[in-house]
Amino acid sequence: MSVLSRAAAPPAASEVAAAVAALLTNLDTTAPAVLGAPAASGPADDPRLGIAAAAHSPRRLLGPSGLGAPSLAIDLPNPRAIAELAGQASRPPSPVGGAMPIRHRPPSSAGAPTGPGAARRFANGPTGIGTASASRPGGIPVRSAPVTSAPPRGEIGATRPGTSGSAIPTLYCPPPVRDDPALAATVNAGIIAWAERIGLYEGRLEELHRADFGRLIMLAHPDCDDADRLLAVAKCAVSEWSVDDYYCEEDASDLAPDGSRSSPEAELGPRLELAAAAMDPVHLPPRYQVRVEQAMQADPILRAFRTSFEHLSHFATPAQVARLRSEIAGWFIALGAEAGWRQAGRMPPVWEYLLNRQPHSFLPCMAPIDAVGGYELPAAEYTDPRVRRVVTTAALAAQMVNDLYSMAREDLSNGREFNLPTVLAAEENCSRRAAVQATAEVHDELVHRFEAEAGLLAASGSPQLRRFLTGLWSWMGGNRAWHADSRRYRDDS
Repeated sequence: MSVLSRAAAPPAASEVAAAVAALLTNLDTTAPAVLGAPAASGPADDPRLGIAAAAHSPRRLLGPSGLGAPSLAIDLPNPRAIAELAGQASRPPSPVGGAMPIRHRPPSSAGAPTGPGAARRFANGPTGIGTASASRPGGIPVRSAPVTSAPPRGEIGATRPGTSGSAIPTLYCPPPVRDDPALAATVNAGIIAWAERIGLYEGRLEELHRADFGRLIMLAHPDCDDADRLLAVAKCAVSEWSVDDYYCEEDASDLAPDGSRSSPEAELGPRLELAAAAMDPVHLPPRYQVRVEQAMQADPILRAFRTSFEHLSHFATPAQVARLRSEIAGWFIALGAEAGWRQAGRMPPVWEYLLNRQPHSFLPCMAPIDAVGGYELPAAEYTDPRVRRVVTTAALAAQMVNDLYSMAREDLSNGREFNLPTVLAAEENCSRRAAVQATAEVHDELVHRFEAEAGLLAASGSPQLRRFLTGLWSWMGGNRAWHADSRRYRDDS
C-alpha cells in the first residue's frame, strides 16, 4: 500500500475543489498539539517569526492535512515575517566555505509530546473553513486516521535498490487529497489503449501499465472526476515522459528523421524540433508539407504529442493549450542543455543543475491544472512574476521528489542521467547518504517557500488563482505519493 491508506481515503466528490481551496484561504486553522513543539535551534527559532515565544500556543496550519498529515510539523510565519524572508530569498545567498546553504528541516512527529494529547486523531481530509462539505457521498463523514509512526515504503527505513544503502528521508510535503483506485484504473486503461493504438511503447506496454500513470493523474488532480478529461492530460504527461524514454536514453535510435544514419546525441535537437511541430503545426508549401506529415506518421512520439494535444483541446481553451506548448518548449531547451553536459562528459555545478531543472521539471504537467479543473486562470495572473515564482517553486520541488525516487533507475544508465544527489555528491565531495539528505532539505525549503508565498497570493488573488494555487498544492502531494508507490521506480513487486 505504501503511502496511501486506500480504505480510508475519501472518493472524489464535486465539493473537493472548494474543500481544498480552504487550505489556502483560511490561515487561522490551528494545528493539533500532537504535531510537537518547534526545534530548539535553527531557523525555527528565528525571532522575527515569534516561534520560540509561541511554543505553547496554537500554531496556524496552512495546507498539510489528510492522509499522512501527522508526520508533518508546520509553523507558518506571520505575513510581515513572510514578506521579509521572501525578500531575502530573492537575493543571492552567501555560502559559507563554498557549501550550498541548506535550511534545517522542520521537526518530525517523532519528537511529539506523549500523554493524553498524543492520542488525538487527525482527520484524513482537508481542514478549515468550508471543509464540512468534504464528506463521502450520502452524508457519510470522512473517517479519521490514527497517528502512526510507521514509515511508508520508499521513505525512512526503506532502501531503494541501487542507491548504495541510502534511504529516502521523510519529506515535508502535502499528503494526497483523495484516492480513487477505480478512477485511476480507468485512466490507466485508457492510456494503454491509446498507446497501443498509436504504437507508443510497442513491446513495452506491460511496463507502461505497471508505471500506473493513471494513478498519478488521479492523485494530482483531485478536483476532477471526469475520466475522459483526466485521460486527456494523462496522454500529454505520458507523451512528455516518452521523450526521456525514447530520445534521451542510451539506446535511442541513431536514425535521423530523413532516414540517414546519425547518432542519438546529434539528433536530439532535430527530434525535439519535430515534436514542437507536432504540438504547434507548421504550414509549409504543399510539396514540403507532405514530407513533414510522413515524418510525423513515422514516429510514435510525434503521434503521441499530436493526438494528446488534440484530445486536450476538447477541454482547454486556445490560451491554455498555448501555455502548455510554451512550458514544453522551455523543457525542450533544458533537455538540450543536459545533452550538452552528457556529450562533454561534464558534471554541472549545483547552481547550474538547479537552473536547468526549473524548466526541466513538472511545469508542463502542472500547466493544465485549470483546464483539467474546468476553469481558466487568466494569462495576466499566470504570467505575473509573483505567481510565476510560486509556480516554478512548486515544479522544482516536485522535481526534487523525482530526483530522489528515480536514483535507482538512473544509477543503471552508465552515467547518462543527472539528479541532485549525484551532482551534490560530486560538488561537495560527500557521501551519497549525505547528498540524499541535502536534496531532501532543498525540497523542504522549496515547499516552505511555496506555502508561505502562495498563502499571500491566495489572500489577494482572484478565485481562479486561489483554485490554481490549491491545484499546485494538491499536485505536489499526489506526485510524491505516486513516486513512492509507482513500479516505475521500484522493482520489488
